[in-house]
Amino acid sequence: MPLYDSNTIKIYNTLSGEKEEFQPITSGYVGMYVCGPTVYSNVHLGNVRTFMSFDMIFRYLKHLEYKVRYVRNITDAGHLENDGDIGEDKITKKARLEAIEPMEIVQRYTVDFHNVLNTFNFLPPSIEPTATGHIIEQIELIETIIDNGFGYVVNGSVYFDVHKYNETNEYGILSKRKLEDLIHNTRALDGQSDKKNPQDFALWKRAEPTHIMRWPSPWSDGFPGWHLECTVMSTKYLGEQFDIHGGGMDLKFPHHECEIAQNKAAMGENPVNYWMHANMLELNGSRMSKSSGNYINPAELLSGKNDIMSKGFSPSVIRFFMMQASYRSVLDLTDDGLLAAEKGFNRLMESYKLIDNLKTNDTSSVDILGWKQKCYDAMNDDFNTPILIAHLFEGVKFINQIKEENTTITKEDLKILKETLTVFTFEILGLESKSNKDSGKDKLTSAVEILINLRKEARLNKDFALSDKIRDQLAEAGIQLNDSREGTTFTTN
Repeated sequence: MPLYDSNTIKIYNTLSGEKEEFQPITSGYVGMYVCGPTVYSNVHLGNVRTFMSFDMIFRYLKHLEYKVRYVRNITDAGHLENDGDIGEDKITKKARLEAIEPMEIVQRYTVDFHNVLNTFNFLPPSIEPTATGHIIEQIELIETIIDNGFGYVVNGSVYFDVHKYNETNEYGILSKRKLEDLIHNTRALDGQSDKKNPQDFALWKRAEPTHIMRWPSPWSDGFPGWHLECTVMSTKYLGEQFDIHGGGMDLKFPHHECEIAQNKAAMGENPVNYWMHANMLELNGSRMSKSSGNYINPAELLSGKNDIMSKGFSPSVIRFFMMQASYRSVLDLTDDGLLAAEKGFNRLMESYKLIDNLKTNDTSSVDILGWKQKCYDAMNDDFNTPILIAHLFEGVKFINQIKEENTTITKEDLKILKETLTVFTFEILGLESKSNKDSGKDKLTSAVEILINLRKEARLNKDFALSDKIRDQLAEAGIQLNDSREGTTFTTN
């Protein structure tokens, strides 16, 4: 019997505002889509938290023996500044500033995104589609929306008619916003004169002559609207209706609201049964912002090279810190919080190492099976990782009591204790013990990887002399660097 048969999960559904019992569309299978990054800059630490939350959810669903298809997209076109219908494409703008091809920007920051997530021990998604790889499907979907009466063409651009849609549907069903309120609060903005109403959003934008990223369509040479890509890719790989759609809280409106409208306008169906949103990451009690200086990126947090934290922290300590809060809670990143998390993480790892040397007895004075069930109950309650961690420390308490011979445990119960700690600590929370990491990565590997990262920074800063010097001196030492699209690896002579 698969584990999911004995574990009923409750998920907080943003659509209903309540926890609901999870019932997949197809028994034993889960389709989950999460909005991925727009690859025009280094990945933001707040994005890391969002993707980490869904990595944890992915891990738990897999542990329960569901067959999970996890789709997380890459936005490499169509995302305009300020998440609206005006301004320049974020990728095109960065490419223009650096005088390079937009796809060089895409490649650079997609590699960075993968490197950062690998550092934090993420599992890869089942499918990672790109917006530019699905232009044809997006054009086809726009044609369907127009044919169904919910899209209109003006000067080569295509817009979604929100007011027409709202006559028979509810625009605002996810974000709980009323169209009348949106009308009242909408300011007149330049560049929106083509629309029937300011609330309408772009399905296709005609490209100006200077716009670099452009594709032919029945309406103009242009590019798709940002919201459209997720509707196309989620339904292509998961079906017109699927189980879970996730993303950051900031995407709830307008992005996810527009996705629902597009799906219903094209296919007549509510696309998703459970909408899940991860909450924001703050820094020292305030919103992270580059302009204000209240900002830290993943590399700075790991290295300690910043003016905000007292030291650098390992990926697993940062991951442990983030798992100490519910994915739906605002999390405040502070030096004190990370230092406390480091102590807790080290205590958990040190206790885990003691298990194999503990003495067993003929009887157990602790209820290990009851404790194990509490760990599952925590995760089944909307993936409640803070409660799970509290239960894991009950396991730590058992270990210390057994070591001090204040508690007795049978050989079988000790086996269950170790297996449960292993599963929830490493497999589900995704933590890595220092010994596990060191067993597969010696000091030479660590040192060379530091130099590879320094060389990468030098190349990004166009300091090719330093980049070549690092490569050549490593070669003299018998270490050959191998560059590829996936990144840089090395071999020793």
